[in-house]
Amino acid sequence: MIDVTAAEETSDDARVRSKVWRLAAAQALTGANSAVIFATGSIVGATLAPDVSLATVPLSMYVLGLAAGTLPTGAISRAYGRRVAFIIGTFCGTLTGALGAWAILHSSFWLFCGATFLGGLYGAVAQSYRFAAADGASAAFRPKAVSWVMAGGVFAGVLGPQLVQWTMDIWPPYLFAFSFVMQALVALVAMAVLSGVDAPKPAAADLHGGRPLLEIARQPRFIAAALCGVIAYPMMNLVMTSAPLAMKMCGLTVSDSNFGIQWHIVAMYGPSFFTGSLIARFGAPRIVALGLALEAVAAMIGLSGITAPHFWATLFVLGVGWNFAFVGASALVLETHRPQERNKVQAFNDFLVFGMMAIGSFSSGQLLAHYGWNAVNWVVFPPVLLGLAVLALASFAKRRAKLRTVEEIPEPSL
Repeated sequence: MIDVTAAEETSDDARVRSKVWRLAAAQALTGANSAVIFATGSIVGATLAPDVSLATVPLSMYVLGLAAGTLPTGAISRAYGRRVAFIIGTFCGTLTGALGAWAILHSSFWLFCGATFLGGLYGAVAQSYRFAAADGASAAFRPKAVSWVMAGGVFAGVLGPQLVQWTMDIWPPYLFAFSFVMQALVALVAMAVLSGVDAPKPAAADLHGGRPLLEIARQPRFIAAALCGVIAYPMMNLVMTSAPLAMKMCGLTVSDSNFGIQWHIVAMYGPSFFTGSLIARFGAPRIVALGLALEAVAAMIGLSGITAPHFWATLFVLGVGWNFAFVGASALVLETHRPQERNKVQAFNDFLVFGMMAIGSFSSGQLLAHYGWNAVNWVVFPPVLLGLAVLALASFAKRRAKLRTVEEIPEPSL
């Protein structure tokens, strides 16, 4: 006898795969936006800012844009469909490049901060690609769909830093100005790719119903997923945003910095080719725990020396740790909501992650300027330990709930 449900799920997954490839391509192109900003932001900031302690403010403005854009992205997706949100995001990305180039040409620090804020809005929309990939997929395929879209970031890791390397000196003495012009053009290409994504406006029945957000957010599984995301991404961002300026302060070159950021981004997204399979085999909590542990290992490497290889190794291990922790936490979020609840729950989760990241990001410049690179790495350990503890408690609570359910099932009568 044919399993009709299994056959329908297989058919749906085949349809989802075509969407996943398009979203993965968009992830690669959109990732160039953040790669250009992170590779240049603190260096341009140090050049334009009135004080060196403000050098990482442009990167903090990017993160602030990420936080500010998450809830509107969810609202637009819920009301008009994800594709509309995607197009608006890429338009913000085009403005990022145009305004960033203008700010560098006219030596305007605050205008440059405005450009990176728009880049953050673009990045906020891009964060929903991973969740959009899971729409309509079977429960078994969802972690792989999320993971495969994230894998598109590997190409961003190559495209973004190389874009900077090839274009940073084209308009001397305006370092990086032409890099932002090229970033605007890449955003336009991403807009063309995303215009063909199969992401229609939600059905009227999906706009209503579902549990209150507070009820969903009180689930131990959601608390663990959100907290681990809140720890994994901000800790990675703290170290990554500080690294280029720290390398410069240690006498290393811009090329050294670009190389480190390039391999960091490759490490962030490269494991995505198999992270979904690891989650399916071992479970999301174990993969999240491994990712958090690797972030702590990266901080240990950062504390062990200040040569270029030390920075490169720190950034590489940090990227792998972020991938396991963040993709795993995203897969956990997908287990906590029903289809009609997805936009509000996913947007709320990202708001928590990037809201906390914005708060931490504004302190990174002060932390590096006043206490040094070692202090940046020491900050990583307490949150990682907290995340591991909460993850263990949530997994224990789930096992107890399963055991209680089994005990309550009455024995069949003879």
